[in-house]
Amino acid sequence: MKISLNWLKELVDLSGISVEEISSKLTLAGLEVEDIHDQPSLYNNFVIGKVVEKQKHPKADKLTLCKVDSGNEVVDVICGAPNVDAGQTIVLAKEGAVVPRNSMVIKKAKIRGIESNGMICSEFEMGFSEDHSGIMVLNDSYVPGTPISEAFGLNDVIFEIGITPNRPDALSHLGVARDLSALFKRDFLISFNQKSVSSDEIHKLAKVHIKDPDLCPRYCAKVIRNVKVEESPEWLKQKLTRAGLNPVNNVVDITNYVMLLLGQPLHAFDYDLLSENTIVIRRAGGEKEFLTLDGKARILEPNDLLICDSRIPVAIAGIMGGENSKVLDSTKNILLESAYFAPGSVRKTSKRLALSTDASYRFERGIDPELAPLAAEIAAGMFAEICGGSVVDGIIDEYPNKIAGREVSIRFDKIRRILGYEIEASEIQNILQRLGFKILSSNGQGYSLSVPSFRPDIEREIDVVEEIGRIHGFEKIPDIEKISMKFGSYVDTTSEEDEIREHLCALGYNEIITISFQTEGQASVFGKPVRLLNSQSQEMEYLRTSLIPGALDVVRRNIAVGEKDLKLFEIGNTFRMVNEEIKDFSDFEEKRKISLILTGRRNLKEWHQKEEIFDFFDLKGDVTSLLMKKTLDCELFHSYYQVGNNIFDYYYTVSLGNSEIGSGGKLKKSYLKLFDIDQEVLVIELELGSIKSLPLKVTKYKELQKYPKIIRDAALLINRSIKLQEIDDCIKANKTENLKAFRLFDLYEGERIDANIKSVAYTFEYFNTERTMTDGEVEQEFNKLITSIKDKFKAKLRGE
Repeated sequence: MKISLNWLKELVDLSGISVEEISSKLTLAGLEVEDIHDQPSLYNNFVIGKVVEKQKHPKADKLTLCKVDSGNEVVDVICGAPNVDAGQTIVLAKEGAVVPRNSMVIKKAKIRGIESNGMICSEFEMGFSEDHSGIMVLNDSYVPGTPISEAFGLNDVIFEIGITPNRPDALSHLGVARDLSALFKRDFLISFNQKSVSSDEIHKLAKVHIKDPDLCPRYCAKVIRNVKVEESPEWLKQKLTRAGLNPVNNVVDITNYVMLLLGQPLHAFDYDLLSENTIVIRRAGGEKEFLTLDGKARILEPNDLLICDSRIPVAIAGIMGGENSKVLDSTKNILLESAYFAPGSVRKTSKRLALSTDASYRFERGIDPELAPLAAEIAAGMFAEICGGSVVDGIIDEYPNKIAGREVSIRFDKIRRILGYEIEASEIQNILQRLGFKILSSNGQGYSLSVPSFRPDIEREIDVVEEIGRIHGFEKIPDIEKISMKFGSYVDTTSEEDEIREHLCALGYNEIITISFQTEGQASVFGKPVRLLNSQSQEMEYLRTSLIPGALDVVRRNIAVGEKDLKLFEIGNTFRMVNEEIKDFSDFEEKRKISLILTGRRNLKEWHQKEEIFDFFDLKGDVTSLLMKKTLDCELFHSYYQVGNNIFDYYYTVSLGNSEIGSGGKLKKSYLKLFDIDQEVLVIELELGSIKSLPLKVTKYKELQKYPKIIRDAALLINRSIKLQEIDDCIKANKTENLKAFRLFDLYEGERIDANIKSVAYTFEYFNTERTMTDGEVEQEFNKLITSIKDKFKAKLRGE
């Protein structure tokens, strides 16, 4: 944002304050001055000159030897421009001048043996335009020797200020002047009072209908008749040029002037081109296309806000007017628009159309809704003064849904605690009032404030504390050598993912990272995708619903360069629509997932091993290995599906309890063909959130066995109808504490025993963790157990 110092001085008393002080104070107050253009310094040693004589250079056909009157002397200057001639008034760069365009320092120099004492300048070299066809030729009213900063009014200082998104009020000279008034405790030199004549006359000439007040809460209109469209006066063109805008004509220049002054964008329609002299503010609905002022056809969407007459659209609200209603040289009557549009609506349309204008830049950040009538009245007065127009009495001010003002309470002790030092109540009051806050009440402990409508960023007490701090000066916060502060425990939210990465890398996997954007076709396979409002291309129009398509793109690129044996994993977020339309965060879901991909050969062919291809069990084993870090294998449930779906030939799901945490399998050839992959690919996708929520498996230390085991074997003859599980249950029910383990090691059914009998042989391990057991103790417990089995199943020991 370019801000003119001379313009600021018209608004607030800045006498006795240097450019450096202003720059420093603004920067420390949050309005960073990124650059300063000091015009008197920039054009030092450039003066008005008069070519009194011209002759050809004796040693160069294309050079001219000129004698130039510089005011106090006549100097020889060699010029190469084809249009130079005697009697012309020109711009002369004297010795020591620095050319603005290329920073070349002008020195005395001999050119083909003749001395030249300066340079006759073109508009290009001066930075006035891109015209470098010849020198600047001025009218004869300029006096030779006059510094051009004085002759052209180039006596200003231009600040380039970086405005943060939360400060739309600073996108105007009035907004910056307001901060300077508070920073330097200087009074405003001008006040803006709304002087609207109450009259019904305008309502006979124009009508305004707001059909979508949620997107256009306020719309003001003025009518000016019999204007004369022509070039703007010099003072107006200079103000616009210094602020970085190009003059167009007096009508357009006035609207831009008011925008730069107050921060309120305006738009002038040719009144006679509006059907039925009516303005309708509505959503685009069925409108498909609109031709804007720049001659480009813009594709519309149903929720884009339009300004229409009674038949057709005439502007895209808050962004740009239409070719069908623009002001021409023949325009006689004007309808002036001054409105407040919902920032979100303007921002969405502007970003989608890739169309950013000075108006949209302000509207999408949030302008002052109470400024619209004042801006319209100021502009209408200028139309009468500069364009010779007749302003119709009255103003149309449609404001169906009045935007409520905000109130905030501020406590003195809160200011002291946040800033770390005391500020006098009178100083706080002065700062707040100069910034536009109204003090509603005071209780000695603080103020109840009315927040100015031009500050949409002020919502809470802390915001007001920040305002007081930045104006009083953050540099005044005292230095403190030591601060005592108790910190809470640190929670590393990335440690679990890092452990998973380390584990998979140890298994031979490589991590990949893919973008979150996909085509509609790729994203729709795995769920209903979320569409981006301002996508860069059709290939990146939707947020991914799965990590698999991105991983397959990586596989395809690797195979294309000969890397066919791959073990890959990725950790990333996926997105899926929950409801038909996104109105808040509950209408879509975001999940963090991990994908594993196997393709190619597990083992290469070597002298000691055969070539082996990755198979389903490799994938399942790696998944189990990963999950075993969090839970026991017996707690996992695997469901297998031999019949596949649109993506998998066959697949399986992994569940913990009743919760499915992932699925995967072998991808179908038809799906792989979409990615130009002609080899088998195995993939699984797991929900990382579900894995993280699992309680960490606790590893317990078990002391090494100190005392010897005693082994006993027993072979039992038992009825064939008795199940092995029944025998196991019987042993468990009758075993003693010293029986630590048992297992079946032989099962015989054959000719050597009865056909209804089977022989089962078990081995039993006995030991005590506190002492050495005797054979007698073990024999007693063992016999008792065998007796229990024999009694229950009518069994007998083999050999009895």
